[in-house]
Amino acid sequence: MTGRPNRRPNRHPVRHREGGRGPDAVVIGTGPNGLAAGVTLARAGLQVELFEAADTIGGGLRTLPLFDSEVLHDICSAVHPMAPASPFFRAFDLAAHGVDLITPTLSYAHPLADGRAALAWRDLATTADALGVDGPAWRDLMEPLIAHSAQVVAFFLSDQRTLPADPTTPLLLAHRILRHGTALAHRQFRTEEAAALLAGTAAHAIGRLPSLAGGAIALLLGHLAHTTGWPLPRGGSAQIAKAMAADITAHGGVIHTGTRITDLGALPPSRVVLADVSPKGLLEIAGANLPHRYARALESFRYGPAAAKVDFLVSDPIPWANPQLRTAGTIHLGGTQRELYAAESSTARGRLPRHPFMLIVDPAVTDPDRARAGRRPVWAYAHVPHGDPANRATLVRETIERYAPGFQDTILAERVVSAAQWEAYNPNYVGGDIGAGAITLRQTFFRPTIRWNPYRTPLPGLYLCSASTPPGPAVHGMPGYLAARSALRREFGIHLPKTAYPAASSPR
Repeated sequence: MTGRPNRRPNRHPVRHREGGRGPDAVVIGTGPNGLAAGVTLARAGLQVELFEAADTIGGGLRTLPLFDSEVLHDICSAVHPMAPASPFFRAFDLAAHGVDLITPTLSYAHPLADGRAALAWRDLATTADALGVDGPAWRDLMEPLIAHSAQVVAFFLSDQRTLPADPTTPLLLAHRILRHGTALAHRQFRTEEAAALLAGTAAHAIGRLPSLAGGAIALLLGHLAHTTGWPLPRGGSAQIAKAMAADITAHGGVIHTGTRITDLGALPPSRVVLADVSPKGLLEIAGANLPHRYARALESFRYGPAAAKVDFLVSDPIPWANPQLRTAGTIHLGGTQRELYAAESSTARGRLPRHPFMLIVDPAVTDPDRARAGRRPVWAYAHVPHGDPANRATLVRETIERYAPGFQDTILAERVVSAAQWEAYNPNYVGGDIGAGAITLRQTFFRPTIRWNPYRTPLPGLYLCSASTPPGPAVHGMPGYLAARSALRREFGIHLPKTAYPAASSPR
């Protein structure tokens, strides 16, 4: 059995505070979910302390200068479709905390090899009109989702264990997921443009395609492109983390950086511990104390394909051959639907395709302040097999060059993070899996294990609150919020209403 030190189990590893000493709650990790847990617990009136292994907070929400002190690069995530839609962030009110989410009018684009491009405009009618004969089909797919967007988002961002507040939502989604998440997907559109436009959103599942999980993600992200949009935070992703951290400290919380937790015994005594770590990380921290059956279930948790990232410092905007792409917030590179499906399925089987799926972002297109004279950041991900150790900079450069001739001439500097290196940067990205676990149908409903409460572990007072728990990856904060809500109810007797999210409260 891996990840479990050979020492005598302690079934009560969370050391309880005595005589008023120590925090009420401790959070391990300050990614978006650890911070969301901290916000929720602190606003409930608890004394909270957070521990971060790195020297800076944020997890996947870090923005740093890499080559030039005046040019900031998003180290992990850059574009956040889920942030303005998330019930947690809507209640937290990012704008009120100084975070300006800038939403491009062209949410995302998908070029094809011969100069054509499919465009997902924020405006549904504009998108449908540009898709020609497939315009009515795109409108029929998206209009009902847009009309019921709040219910759709609430369904997808739930704990996947309780019945939806609106029982008609699963019916609205079911036949659409079957049509676009199975082999039927090949017959839903008449043009390559429309088929590729939706396939690019399905590829955010980072796994075999078509799949039911991919179809569900395509519907979620696809319809958000026409509602709250796919925004970038002004100044970079770190602005979201900074806002949440400021709220925690304003409510009496304490954040420790540069403090890696390798054993629960290293934490101060508290009533509860919430761990924003992967199942592998939880085994490393608490493995010897976990019941055998639960530990085995964590060990069987599957991780998915990976991402290899290249950060570029360039002299000019990306010279896309199709000029319409030059205003897009996000670019998907993957060819036609069939080519993209084949590439993603090959990657999931552990074989690097000739043309893997890629996401490209030129942040200064949406946020001009990110650029300086003759210098601007470019963010690029390629989907690669799990644990891939190779430097994929050449592959990324040449792929962008196919659609943007002259791009390589603009490169001033580059930084590569292989799939294997991602885990060293963030242990939650096991083998470079930035989704913190394979996004499959089974692991959608039983993430990370088959338990009625996916956040509560068998150890008293210990909860898991990472993206390896429902509702899964993306910057929406819901795993942290839902885990904190569970801990508040069970450990402190604080019962929040079913639809309650952290309301504004006065700082201490």
